Amino acid sequence: MNETYLFGFTEAKENELKIMLDIYNHYIVNSTATFDWDKITLEEFKNRIFLNNNKYKIFLIYINNELIGFCFLTRFREKIAYDKTVELGLYLKPQFTGKGYGKEIVRYMENIARLNQFETIIVSISGENVASLKLFRKLEYEQCSHYKGIAIKFGRKIDIMDFQKVI
Repeated sequence: MNETYLFGFTEAKENELKIMLDIYNHYIVNSTATFDWDKITLEEFKNRIFLNNNKYKIFLIYINNELIGFCFLTRFREKIAYDKTVELGLYLKPQFTGKGYGKEIVRYMENIARLNQFETIIVSISGENVASLKLFRKLEYEQCSHYKGIAIKFGRKIDIMDFQKVI
């Protein structure tokens, strides 16, 4: 990126769920970035994320005051044994992908994870999501699993790869 961008992150509020859901539903319908087959409802989306949580965070992302997407930290697993581990997710509006923004967004989320005393970040990525695979490898996330053909979408079997970073 040769240009300078002013990134902004605001913690998401309940009245902004529809904005995030529209972005997420785009990926359901048009990609293998998520493995829902059909658009989800606002209520279902609300049940999947943490709003107003002291530990798990969801943020709207802005560049030069324009909304470009959302990112979040969520529980990795329900058991207390995993309380120092968090899962990271990132969804940008389609017109803002491939512009190199991911690096700064992920670094911001790593800092939020540290502030909330997490020690490890996990990301699960579709084997078809080449841009995300490249991004997390570049940011020194270590591939820790490769599940072959375990997800089915659009009539295809798709690999899932997990990456982790100790922060």
